[in-house]
This record gives sequence, C-alpha cells and structure tokens, in this order.
Amino acid sequence: MINKIQHLIVKNRNLIVFIHDLIVIALAWIAAYIIRFNFEIPDAQYISMMSNLSTALIVQVIIFLGFRIHRASWRHSSIIDIRTIALAIFCSSLLLAIYFTFFYTQQPVIPRSIIILNPLLLILFLFGSRIIYRWLREYKEYGVTSIKPKNAIILGTSKEGVLLVKTLARNPNWHLLGLLGSDISLKGREISGVKILGDIKLLPKLYKKLKIETAIIAMPSSDFEERKIALNIIKDLDLELLTIPNFEDLSSGRLSVSQIRQVDVEDLLGRDAVNLDNSGLKKLIQNDIVMISGAGGSIGSELTRQVLKFKPKTVFCVDISEAALYQLEQSIYSQSKTKIFFVVADIKNEKRITDLFHRHIPSLVFHAAAYKHVPLMETENVSEVLINNAKGTFIIANICKKFNVKKFVLVSTDKAINPTNVMGASKRLAEILCQNLQSKTGTEFITVRFGNVLGSSGSVIPLFKKQIEMGGPVTVTHRDITRYFMSISEASQLVLQAGMMGLGAEIFVLEMGKPIKILDLAKDMIGLSGLHKDEIKIKFTGLRPGEKLFEELLADHELTKPTIHKKIRIAATSNLEKNFSNKAIIEWINQTSSIDEVKIKKELKQWVRDYKISK
Repeated sequence: MINKIQHLIVKNRNLIVFIHDLIVIALAWIAAYIIRFNFEIPDAQYISMMSNLSTALIVQVIIFLGFRIHRASWRHSSIIDIRTIALAIFCSSLLLAIYFTFFYTQQPVIPRSIIILNPLLLILFLFGSRIIYRWLREYKEYGVTSIKPKNAIILGTSKEGVLLVKTLARNPNWHLLGLLGSDISLKGREISGVKILGDIKLLPKLYKKLKIETAIIAMPSSDFEERKIALNIIKDLDLELLTIPNFEDLSSGRLSVSQIRQVDVEDLLGRDAVNLDNSGLKKLIQNDIVMISGAGGSIGSELTRQVLKFKPKTVFCVDISEAALYQLEQSIYSQSKTKIFFVVADIKNEKRITDLFHRHIPSLVFHAAAYKHVPLMETENVSEVLINNAKGTFIIANICKKFNVKKFVLVSTDKAINPTNVMGASKRLAEILCQNLQSKTGTEFITVRFGNVLGSSGSVIPLFKKQIEMGGPVTVTHRDITRYFMSISEASQLVLQAGMMGLGAEIFVLEMGKPIKILDLAKDMIGLSGLHKDEIKIKFTGLRPGEKLFEELLADHELTKPTIHKKIRIAATSNLEKNFSNKAIIEWINQTSSIDEVKIKKELKQWVRDYKISK
C-alpha cells in the first residue's frame, strides 16, 4: 500500500507541486490581510479579500506556470531555483500592484501594505516549504549516525571543491576542518561555514595541529602538475587519501558522496587532458563506416568508445576472442543511430576479412589486433607472433589497399624501436610492410607508436594490485627498470588524432612524458593500499626473456619533427629495411613455422637491422 502511494506521488509530482503552490498563493493573500489588520479584519475588507482572491490566484498561477517553477526538483533546490521563484513572484506582484492601483475601482480600496506584504509572504512560504523538504530528505538520507565523523580537509578551491564542501557539510559522517587551495586571495573566507585555510603546502603543518584523518582531493579540472604536487604532499603523511571523479565523470553537474573514491595509482601517473581536433575528427568519422580490429582488447575497446562519440554510420568491432567481444558489447551503450557489429574473425583469415569488406567497405580502419606479451612470445611462440603481428597486419592492410580504404591506422609500440624481443621486432616488421604498401594515391597507411597504458591487459599495475591483495610479495624484475605510461583513454584519443593528421607513410610517436621507475610505482601502490612499506615485501626476480631495462620511443638513427599537436611527433625512419619487398618478408614469415626458434631469431636480424637477440 505504501509503495503504491509512493508510486502515485512520483508519477503525479508536478501536479502535487502545482496544487501546493496554489494553496500557498491563497494562504499568502489571506495572511497579508491578517497581519495588516492585526487578526481583526473588518467585514468590508474581509469581503474584498475573498472577492479578489481569485484575481490574485489567476495572475500568479499564470506567471508561475510561465516560469515553470513547479517542475524544479525540491530535493536539489539551488540558488537558480530561488532566483526563478523570486523573479516569478516579482512579475506577478508587479502586475497585481498595477491592476489594484490604477484599474481597481471598487470599494474598499486594497491597502498598499497588502500589495507589499503579499509577495514577502509568498517568498517566505515558497522558499520555506522547499528548504524544509530538502532538509527532511537529507536527514532521511544521511540520518543520525553513532559513528564518529571523520576529520577531513579538502584540497581544491575550484567549483568542484566548493560543490564538495556543500555536499559534505550537511553529512554527519564528516567533520570538515577546512579547505586548502592554490588561490591565496581566498584565504580566510568561508564556504557553507567551512574556512579556507590557505595554500595546499600548509597541509604538513596543519596535519597534527587539526588532527586531520582524511584528505580529499577535489581538483579534477586542475592541470596534472598541480594535482601531483598535492598528491606528493599527502603521500608522506599518515592520511587516508580520497578523491572525486575526473571532470568528464562529473558531467551530470551533481556530486554525491558515493562518487568519492580512494586515490588510485592512475591518479599519481595521470596526465593533462588531451585537446582533440573535434571538428576534424567529426569530418573524418561522422556518417562513415569504421572498422576496429582487436576491438576486444584494452586499446581496441577504448578506440571503439572514442569513435562512437563522433557518430559514424557503422562500426565493425573485429576480434578473434568471442569472450572479449561479448564484454565489449555489454559495456557499450550508444544513443546515436550508429550500427555496431561484433564480428568474431581472425585477421589472418584472408577470405573471411575480404568477404567482410565486400559487404561493407570501411573508409577508416584501426588495426589494434596483436600479440603483445613479451616473455610469452619470446619462447615457444616465436613463429606465431611473427605470423599474427606482421603477416596478419599485411593481410588486412593489403585488403584495405585493394578496396581503396581511405585510411589504415596501425597501432604500434615503443618496443618496435631497437627491439630486443621478437614481439617488438614483429611490430617493426608490420610497420615496414605498411610503409611499403604506401603509394602516391589510394589508402593512407599511418603508424602510431606509444608505450605502456595504465590498467591494460598484461600491464604491471593489475599484477601489483593482485599481489598486494594476496599479501605480497610484489615482484619487480629489476631495481632500475623504467617504463613510460599513459592512460588508455589518452592513448586512444591520440591514436584518433594522429590518424586524422596522417597523409600516408608516417610513423607518429606519442609524447609519453617522463619514464616511471617500476620500483617507485610498486612502493606507491603499497602505500595507496593503506599498508606500510614494511608490511608488503618487494621481491626482485630478474629481467625476463626479451625484456629491456629502458624502453625507447625513437631508435638511435631516427629523428623526429613536431606536428600541430604538442603530444604527437613524426619519426623520420631509416631507409635500411625499406629495401626489402613485402613479398620477400611474407615468404620468409611463412617458412618460420617449420624453422627452429633459435634460427628464426638469427634470421630475423636481416629483416629488422636494429633487432638485438636477448640473452
């Protein structure tokens, strides 16, 4: 029964609010007379009050409907809602004042004090009912808790920080001690009763003085360097670290307590947002057919999501893994009219891919399908990684050329530079094959190289998380090993940008920032887990087959030149390998399935001159 009543209330919420406002208008009109005549209304004025009530109701109801104040959410009443109500009351009261002053001829005359009291009482009743309702809802939501509230400080005085203060100030589970921000001009001011204490650098001094237990970073729209300074300051203190979602995730304009989360390693390694040429990408993708190979992988799935933002006509998500495609299908929700097809196919199956192109000729192909796990591909799988990464790329790229696809974008890796492993060498071979296919007209073959992406399959970060959850040890291959990192989202966006910029045969290199020491990464992850460094051991296991201490983004003989995008450069590659024909390379790869792996590695050096066989 209660549920039915609640359902009816929700269904007819606007009608209920309208009836409430109608009653409030009548009450305010009558209350104005009661106050004016000190609870003793003369008979003549009483008759006048009741006869003119309908006029007040009609005028104010019409104005209120025009301003749509009955549609505003009471639970989230804000300054904008109050301003709208005040403006509606002002307009309706002005019309009533003009009417009763210049056009009303009956006796007795409406007292001028009524014209002034009525809008004041309307404001009081309409504002009051909404504020009381919001307070009751918040009281019901947060309730009275017996848990001791956390002593928290908020870092960030931007609009997100202010919004967070307003959200937590009314929550009994939190005791806000103040705000710290980079804008020193705000020092000493208050927001919802919470004082702005000064610069973030004051945190170590205030830590013990105020008995701070939790620090919440509310700086999603700040640049990464500013956020990193805040994170590094807190990291050295015994504090619970929390943050709010990034700016994109706050698109709803509301911030709830449930959105506050633990600081993750991605926050420590994060980078500034990517500026995309949205108009250029829209022109490239909108209403066209796009194919993404390896769509079930980390980069492929994010590429799919990024592509969908630009409203293509059709997207083909191709992957050899049925499970990966199913997960992608479940994670994608497109409100556009884009048709999305999930195709289980092997890129090495030339007939299958050709048939797909016959039915639907894409104008743009992103090739992200590849075997990427270095140690796994270094032994027992040498021939397979060459066939898949190099020959597979050639098959799909050659089909693109035959069907005159506009652009083919190869997702490559920094491991293709001075490769010390077969996986990296196979990707360099793929680059060479694509460059050899480039002609003056027809398909534009573009290569994009970058390093490790945060949280991707096979990445060190998910491994470290699992090891920490199991109580350790955390395994690091070498004390000095370093890697470049960027987020999956950033890498995918830059691949799109480079694909749009490319004219054919270029190898684009993504700006990866500074290399990260894996040992420091392990220590940071242990600290972020809430454990002390002595509680989880770090074990050094030695470099694995084919693994480098340091990854490079450019080969020794390569130079780069800048592009119009600050995070993308063009590599000028050596002409040494371009002397080999694609036919010769593919014929050699076809023979590798019957050749000893040691011999394959020795012969591989003749095709990729910079390849160094790991010991």
